[in-house]
Parts: sequence; C-alpha cells; structure tokens
Amino acid sequence: MTRMQKAKRRSDFMEIIDTIEGSYIRELLKQGKRLDSRGPHEFRNIKIEADVIPHAEGSAQVEIGTTKALVGIKMMADEPMEDTPGMGNLVINAELLPLAYVDYEGGPPSPESIELARVVDRGIRAGRCVDLESLALSDGKVWSIYADIYVLDYGGNLFDRSELAVMEALMHTKIPKYEDGKVIREKDKNLKIDNIVTSATFGKIGESLLLDPNINEESIAEARITVATDDTEIKAMQKGLQGSFTQSEIEEAIDIAFEQHKKLKEILR
Repeated sequence: MTRMQKAKRRSDFMEIIDTIEGSYIRELLKQGKRLDSRGPHEFRNIKIEADVIPHAEGSAQVEIGTTKALVGIKMMADEPMEDTPGMGNLVINAELLPLAYVDYEGGPPSPESIELARVVDRGIRAGRCVDLESLALSDGKVWSIYADIYVLDYGGNLFDRSELAVMEALMHTKIPKYEDGKVIREKDKNLKIDNIVTSATFGKIGESLLLDPNINEESIAEARITVATDDTEIKAMQKGLQGSFTQSEIEEAIDIAFEQHKKLKEILR
C-alpha cells in the first residue's frame, strides 16, 4: 500500500469516527447533556498565569479546558500613525503553531490566525482598554504595543482564551524607560488600562446554543458567534461558519456574554 493510499484510508477512517461521534453528541444534546458533562452555558475550567515570559514587557498564558494560548507583549518606540498623531499604536498578531493541532502548518498567516487576531483586536480596541494617548513620547514618537498570540494547544474555541490572555498580559505590562531617544529595557511604570473586555463564544448545534464549544462540538457546529462585552456595552461581535442564528438566539448569547463577563473580569483581577 502506498503512502497516499494509507493517508486516504486514515482520512476515511477518521471521517467515520467523526460521524459516529457527531451523532453521539447530538443525541446527548437532545437529553440536555454535553460530552464533558457541562451545562450548555458553562465555560470549561479556566487557568490564568501572568508574567510567564521574563524578558517581555507583559505576558500571560491562559488555559480553558485543553485549549492553551500564550501572549507576549513587546513595546517599541515608533512614529505615530498619520491619522492618529500623538497616540500610541496597538498591534495584535496571532500564530497557530503546528504543534497545537494536526491541521496547523508553518508559513504565512492562515485565514484562521488572521480572523483570531482581528476578533481579539476589535474587542480590545472598541473597548478602549488601553489609554493610547498616554503612550505619546516627548520627541514626537509614540509607544507601539505589539501583542503576539501563540496557540499552543487547540481543543476548540480559540477566541475567548486569546482575548483573556491578551487582556491579562496588558494588565501586567510594564513600560520601559525612554531616555534621549533610546529605549532602555529597564521596566519603568505600569501600562494604563482604562477598561476590561472579555468575550463569550457560542456554537450552534441543532437547536442547542453552547458556550465555549470544545473541539468535538466545534467540528459539527453549524454556526458560531463571539460576543465581546465590557460592564455595560457590546463592544464587538463576530459570526462564523455557514449556519445562521435566530434573533432570540442572538439575544440569548448577548445576555449570557454579559453574565460571563462579570465572572471572567473577577478572574482577571
């Protein structure tokens, strides 16, 4: 048997397994149960650790279930953007490391990594979490904050733990000293944080709306929606996959996102 024939045989076998598992998940949902015994609107266990990269200006690692994301913050003295003179810059990137999942590959950013970075960026930027005006420097330059997300292990739902990891890293970021036009890597003062934004991601399977879908649930979900909120407002929303949501399902997701924000905010604090 050739290598290609072996690969196809394995692919066909995995497709059969996925079909059986998907049927089992749907049958459990009809009984009001989930594969991992959670309620429909429950996060998996959350573990947050800050300052995990000593040489970064800020860093955090977040685990929710088996999904793990690491964020490192680096600050550079740059020119301001033409349309925002006197304001610092915030740049968020994401990388899905090949070690995190069998389908992830090295090379240029994938559509999934671009979407992840944009969704996280949109929530934090719209929430005005970072006081960008405080990042202006005396010589006309500004601080640029580069937040790099590294997905270390994929177990479903990348968005919420990446949002938490970036938020936690920013809350623990120390600004370096800047003297005579030079950045001195000695950490000087805390980055000013004006707001806290978190997100809640839902997968729709049949009539069920599931918070924080795991990898098995995500693989059979017809639609996905991520809702980013602060204490009082929706800051961003992102819909994914081919399926659709009813108005009542969207309203339900928003209500749950606000409820979960209170809990997630306390964990960050």
